Amino acid sequence: MFESMKGMKRTHRCTEVLNCKIGEKITVMGWVQKRRNLGAMIFVDLRDISGLLQILFDETYIGKEGFDKAYTLRNEYVIAVEGTIEKRKGAVNESLATGELELCATSLRILAEAQTPPFPIEENSQTNNDLRLKYRYLDLRRPDLQRNFIKRSEVASIIRNFLIGEKFLEIETPVLCKSTPEGARDYLVPSRVHKGSFYALPQSPQLFKQLLMCAGYDRYFQIAKCFRDEDLRADRQPEFTQLDLEMSFVDEDDVMDVTERMIAEIFKKIRGVDVQLPLQRMTWIEAMNRFGSDKPDLRFGMELKDISDIVKNCGFSVFANAVASGGSVRLINAKGQAGMPRKKIDALGDFAKDYGAKGLAYLAITEDGGYKSSFAKFMTEEELSRIVSAAEGEPGDLLLFAADKNKIVWDVLGALRVHLGDLMGLRDPETFRFLWITEFPLLEWSDEQGRYTAMHHPFTMPMEEDIEKLDTDPGAVRARAYDIVLNGTELGGGSVRIHQNDIQEKMFEVLGFTPEKAQEQFGFLLTAFKYGVPPHAGLAYGFDRLMMLLLGQESLRDVIAFPKVKDASCLMTDAPGEVDEKQLEELGLSLSGQEN
Repeated sequence: MFESMKGMKRTHRCTEVLNCKIGEKITVMGWVQKRRNLGAMIFVDLRDISGLLQILFDETYIGKEGFDKAYTLRNEYVIAVEGTIEKRKGAVNESLATGELELCATSLRILAEAQTPPFPIEENSQTNNDLRLKYRYLDLRRPDLQRNFIKRSEVASIIRNFLIGEKFLEIETPVLCKSTPEGARDYLVPSRVHKGSFYALPQSPQLFKQLLMCAGYDRYFQIAKCFRDEDLRADRQPEFTQLDLEMSFVDEDDVMDVTERMIAEIFKKIRGVDVQLPLQRMTWIEAMNRFGSDKPDLRFGMELKDISDIVKNCGFSVFANAVASGGSVRLINAKGQAGMPRKKIDALGDFAKDYGAKGLAYLAITEDGGYKSSFAKFMTEEELSRIVSAAEGEPGDLLLFAADKNKIVWDVLGALRVHLGDLMGLRDPETFRFLWITEFPLLEWSDEQGRYTAMHHPFTMPMEEDIEKLDTDPGAVRARAYDIVLNGTELGGGSVRIHQNDIQEKMFEVLGFTPEKAQEQFGFLLTAFKYGVPPHAGLAYGFDRLMMLLLGQESLRDVIAFPKVKDASCLMTDAPGEVDEKQLEELGLSLSGQEN
């Protein structure tokens, strides 16, 4: 049995009773969190988006019919209750904001009954993730998730107010776009009208925001939905939200200044954290050499040390050969870990192999100053002493080595450093260390495609002093690009854009585009560039990632209302799904090669 609201109006949310006077008559509505039957009295914890409020059902106030109805209440029933606010007659619940008050019910209406949920609606649920996502609408009732989405809304409001105050205009760009060959895979949308042709869902509003600068809009921003057909992980989803912005007549310093001031305001208002400005800056090559990563976690040390010069002529062939072939030998010092059991060291070796290592050499410095090592017998005493000195090693330390091409060594030790940081408890979740990474390589070589590809995108401006190298040594050209990093995670990235036609044409040439191909793919942008383009630069933040780190969550799932799972499917709606033949015929499509 359930009833309609019948003209009953909610006057307060549950925790808004803190603003009420004792004896004030109010109406609240929400979900039954818990019911406790004490015979002559029934207590119900009522839950809404604001929190919990205890309701007292006493036959003296509500009458026998109302009391009998209260007896039928079960978890997740939706109810409306009229009553008066009173001080609790029983024990105060200090864990609740409303713990000193209760609502003495005078009227009850059951607005909707509910089946027993497949899992408890409670904070910090230990329920299997797949089950939670199948019933996401129930999972979203959990107070901890609801707080996340309240904060997400607050952050979006802070961003809008801040950027509007900085004279940015919020402008929406298209969702149905033209597919471009650079970057990740596009999600394609077939056209019914133009059979055989496809739209692409935007990976970012990049081209449109540059066109807005051509159109004279000076400062643009958008909280945009973007799409990339990539494999998923904890901090990646196929559809995601991006804070996108672009500015005219600026350089990288201007973009960094306005966005880091925005970040400081967000962290102050949401977490009470004072972010020290200006943020630290570090070039890409320095970050790789010191941390093995272009998104280093600065909350702890354990920096890489290059010992190539020490071991280039040593008797350990793994080290010597790596240097001779143009690679390097580097180490990290896991302080105080010399006593790590061999089984755990072997596990670190297996971990390193996942990042391209053929193996992982180690040297443990014993408390008496001796060595336990996988390679010491091949080295002279002087070489070992110089290695330990370079590592700033002390008794009790464990040194871990990688020897290979620079990229592999960086990847291996960069990942191992973070892994050890977790194992050793060095990554304090309450500490926030921001960093700008600058001067990225403009290009990276793709063995798969047999050509250079843009590390960021084809519209990134080279460092002016490196432009001449586009003809002679493209791999050495640095970009006027910058990423903002927080605690080892990339929050966002941007660049100064190319606005001169000759440089843009040279960039396309280096990327292997013929003039005809460049015109076919980007003709609308290149044509716009003929009509007066201001120098411009921009940046995009991953809004979901920002929220994940800001709120201390381990997964994007906890800050996205309806996330996908690893195979990019939705467990709740069963998307993607099949469509009927008529829809395919309208689009001029037929399916082939389907797996049974």
